[in-house]
Amino acid sequence: MGLAYRSCAAVPHRGLTPRNDPPYMGRMSASLYNARILRLATSIPHQARLADAQATVSRRSPVCGSRVTVDVVMDGEGRVAALGQEVRACALGQASAALMGAHAIGRTPAELAAARDALTAFLAGERDDPGDWPDLDIFLPARPHAARHPSIRLAFEAVAEAAAQALAEPVR
Repeated sequence: MGLAYRSCAAVPHRGLTPRNDPPYMGRMSASLYNARILRLATSIPHQARLADAQATVSRRSPVCGSRVTVDVVMDGEGRVAALGQEVRACALGQASAALMGAHAIGRTPAELAAARDALTAFLAGERDDPGDWPDLDIFLPARPHAARHPSIRLAFEAVAEAAAQALAEPVR
């Protein structure tokens, strides 16, 4: 059973989906909420919260109310050894959490911060490519829609901060 997704472009927390979005969404909805985004939004890895997390960080988008909470455990080499996340976000936020979760294990806090910064710059149009993190180019249609950027950044902001906080703690 797939996860439900919300459209940030509509009224927050109304449970609207691309099948029942209001007519005013039109072309923006079609380009932003494409099949790749929707497929990712329903396949978020590491959705179980970690009972033994070294650090937990929550981020919330002030624009649409999307929220992501990330738990991490670091290994002895300063890399993410375990990841848990709770995602209550629109389809864009869910897709971003899926991409983050698929590739965060084994990354250092510096690598996670670099991915966060590259994604932020890419969305803002300050760089042409999204950096080395796999598949972030999927968010190219969101670049002209600045109101969607906070939701897309949530998971990357949370995991980068959580990994940095966990590294400051004694490594287990």
